[in-house]
Amino acid sequence: MTFDVSDPDAPVFVISVAAELSGMHPQTLRGYDRMGLVSPDRTGGGGRRYSVRDIELLRIVTRLTSAGIGIEGVRRILDLESQVLALQSRVMELEADLDAALHASAPNLPVLRATAVVTRWEPGPFAPR
Repeated sequence: MTFDVSDPDAPVFVISVAAELSGMHPQTLRGYDRMGLVSPDRTGGGGRRYSVRDIELLRIVTRLTSAGIGIEGVRRILDLESQVLALQSRVMELEADLDAALHASAPNLPVLRATAVVTRWEPGPFAPR
């Protein structure tokens, strides 16, 4: 099996390497897998394989727990950040649909619509990427 090394979701790291890269003990990684915080891919024999994205997520969990946030709080933060990203994506889709509809209704007129000035949200240090 070959993997694209530029793919952040490619499951390439065995648990010992993932533990070293994330600064955690392998048993901690197993626990987080059981809790559903990080879900690495599995080999045919059941071994865990972690991606670059998994390692980033483990580092986020480490920062949050080091800041005194409990595992359930970490889970909630990760869920909320995921929801924010999904909602931002949906807003962009709806804006594109609106622009297309406005252009279709009056193709020769410039589209004028009021827009709020919003600073684009960028993922913070704890956001999954």
